[in-house]
Amino acid sequence: MVTDLHHLLDLPPDTPGPTRRLAEQIGSVVRAATAGDTGTAWESALPCRRRPANRACLGRMIVLRPEPNAPIQWQCSGCDDAGVISNWADSIFDLRRRSLTVADTAHDLVIPNEVAAALRDLQLLDPDGERLVFRIRAHDDGAVLSGSDDDLEDLIGSVAAEANHEANPRRRRQLNAAFDALSGATATGR
Repeated sequence: MVTDLHHLLDLPPDTPGPTRRLAEQIGSVVRAATAGDTGTAWESALPCRRRPANRACLGRMIVLRPEPNAPIQWQCSGCDDAGVISNWADSIFDLRRRSLTVADTAHDLVIPNEVAAALRDLQLLDPDGERLVFRIRAHDDGAVLSGSDDDLEDLIGSVAAEANHEANPRRRRQLNAAFDALSGATATGR
């Protein structure tokens, strides 16, 4: 699939559901690719959207940004779904850092896939938080969240704040489960 991201920005409200879901998936792939390093392909925690034989593909999106502004390449680790995304630079999905930062010691936390999915749906994240969430990598036991003590503390605070203001009981349970998993993992992972 060859995608020009500009064609998926500013979709009208009456856009059909399949097109809207495709646009969300492509936006998530761009976020993951720009949250990671240039020149290195890596397996993100983003699930494949395909449903071969009416069953969810168990693969994860492998993303590659070969050069800073080059088209993003992606493929599924489980099926043959693959593509290229162009015109993503400086879009709302571009999570590249705009300035240099000092690297802190990172901790790797293994979290359930459900927690990774809940984190990707957070609405109140700043760009650093989004980078942290979309840099989550696939792992045999779920997903790996890698961040400094400060990054993880900020993320846990964002999850708590959103959970406290969530009106939907199902979503609030998901956020509370994410909060508990992150708090437990950081307590044992440090």
